[in-house]
Amino acid sequence: MKLLEERILRDGKVYAGDVLKVDRFLNHQIDVEFLCELGKEFHRLFGNCGVNKILTVEASGIGVACLTAQYFHCPVVFAKKSKTSNIGAELWAAQAHSYTHGTDNTLVVSKEYLGKTDRVLILDDFLANGCAANAMLSLCEQAGAKVVGVGTVIEKAYQKGGDGLRAHGVRVEALARIAAMSPTDGIRFCD
Repeated sequence: MKLLEERILRDGKVYAGDVLKVDRFLNHQIDVEFLCELGKEFHRLFGNCGVNKILTVEASGIGVACLTAQYFHCPVVFAKKSKTSNIGAELWAAQAHSYTHGTDNTLVVSKEYLGKTDRVLILDDFLANGCAANAMLSLCEQAGAKVVGVGTVIEKAYQKGGDGLRAHGVRVEALARIAAMSPTDGIRFCD
């Protein structure tokens, strides 16, 4: 998506440690009108798949998931990174490693909000190693929900996550695919 690539080049910053900071518009400060455009694109890509639920992970995926859900007219469920006292005891749970935070999390979703009748679009802001996406796939599998695909705003295509999911038959759609990036050389997108 050219609009997104231009925005990443304009407002994104590459830091050592393979970090792309896009918090000016995507995951700290949110440009709502811009994310609505991303939501329209996800709807264009997955609109004919019968999506009745969008699943993401707290917290960075929530913004794009909510602004996308308005086009699907469906709810958003976000996997919590820890069990809270008000979530109840009946949970689906899966492990995920967070590269950004350097922690392992147990993602949980109430069984009340994810089940056999759901056709799920998994959305997140980034796809790199695929840990969060694989954990959300596991949650859906446990629930008996049908996953129609994984959508990501930005895929670090030089890492294994996207290719690993595709190799297992998962439809993956990235609005921007980064082939390489470094603080000195900048960002190069896939063709």
